[in-house]
Amino acid sequence: MNAFSRRGACPALSAPMQTGDGLLVRLNPVAGGLSPRSLIGLCESALKHGNGIMEVTARGSLQIRGLTAESAVLLAAEVDALGIAVRTGVPVETGPLAGIDPREIADPRALAEPVRAAVEEAGLTPRLGPKVSVVVDGGGQLTMDGVTADVRLKAVGDGGNVLWTVSVAIDGQSARLLATVGDDAARDITVAALRMVAEKGRDAHAKDLSERQLASLADWLCLTSLREAPPSVLPDISPSRGEISRVAGGSPLSTLKIGEIAHEDAISPQAGEMSGRTEGGVQDRRPIGLFPLSNDTTALGIALPYGSMPAEKLIALAQSALSLGTAEIRLAPGRALLFLGQPPAANPLLQTTAAALGFVTTAADPRTRIAACPGTPACASGRIATRDIAETIAAENADILDFTLHISGCAKGCAHPGSTALTIVGGENGAGLVVNATAKALPAGYRPGYDAARGVSRVAAMIRSARFQGETAAACLTRLGPAAIAESYRQE
Repeated sequence: MNAFSRRGACPALSAPMQTGDGLLVRLNPVAGGLSPRSLIGLCESALKHGNGIMEVTARGSLQIRGLTAESAVLLAAEVDALGIAVRTGVPVETGPLAGIDPREIADPRALAEPVRAAVEEAGLTPRLGPKVSVVVDGGGQLTMDGVTADVRLKAVGDGGNVLWTVSVAIDGQSARLLATVGDDAARDITVAALRMVAEKGRDAHAKDLSERQLASLADWLCLTSLREAPPSVLPDISPSRGEISRVAGGSPLSTLKIGEIAHEDAISPQAGEMSGRTEGGVQDRRPIGLFPLSNDTTALGIALPYGSMPAEKLIALAQSALSLGTAEIRLAPGRALLFLGQPPAANPLLQTTAAALGFVTTAADPRTRIAACPGTPACASGRIATRDIAETIAAENADILDFTLHISGCAKGCAHPGSTALTIVGGENGAGLVVNATAKALPAGYRPGYDAARGVSRVAAMIRSARFQGETAAACLTRLGPAAIAESYRQE
């Protein structure tokens, strides 16, 4: 067992991460999904070796919490005994319906595997930070636009041929488009971009690449295309600047002819929910409800409220799925599970069971708009009872939740590292309100932790009275401004 990973690292089975409620491990099955029996086995292990809290992350990974150094070793052994192979190395992620979605442009798995192999062959895994990742998106009903990544490959149609847009940085809307190319070139430019990131150190991401570096990527891609270079040829990186040697003058981003190239101002404008946009700037279809599949069956999406559930309830749901004929349960970005293989008549029964257990079964559920960590009493770092606060707000103020509300037990912001329109954060002074920033920011106002939900109700009342016809709550908050929002939150 390796030393415990630092905060912000990826807590794999071999490197659990220390949190306020013990060690945490994260699992990404190689097969993409689990049988109901395997999920039941994992939950039983979580009960035996951890605190019994199971989580599905925003990226679609499974987390087990509350482990100790000794029990983490035992858990890893039981995962092996269950025959669950987990991914290692640089994450190269595909959508949860990859290969079985009749609406996808291309099966992303056919490109994802060569990308994984090329990254390993280039020796990049130990040189890149634990949060560096690649997304290969075949399109379809559940896109990966809302999942952050350093390099994004997305299928596009071109007169019956499939090409891949290659972009860098952040999510599907704010990513920087480099080119539209075929499979081999997409793989090679991905590896070239990751080599550049590696040259900047293990804390670097693709968003840290300079315009000059992005231009040199396009130069290299143009040159190798014109010379019909073999797919294995990768550019040499300058050890001093982490750039590919230039092969021509001018602006290669405007001269590359093998695909669409972004302009230098292609980065999207202001992001964030206070500008009226959703989390990450992308409005994806949530993985909740029914999705038709290629084999004339359907997948049923069920989400975990706030991405978390007691293992006992997951066991009960998986046992119900097993009895109804479910063959596979896939993890989905958006903190959800997709149930596959059961006959159509079983879906309403499974939904009813899930709803009774407290799972999210409709995309309109207001809990999908709230990000909340375990908080007190589950986490020693937490200063407020985040889940109790979240449940009260969801029940009383669902009508104004057209933005993501973040409720964080402490300033670490584990449940939502990015900015949100409103964040309630626990601290020494009670429950602080942060406006249009992360949980690490200085709160604009406080009220007692036990009374945080009432403060949000005060803000909700202000929104209802102040917003214009057709105006979103997020846009109304932007117009009202932090000072007015904080004053309303503090009102008795």
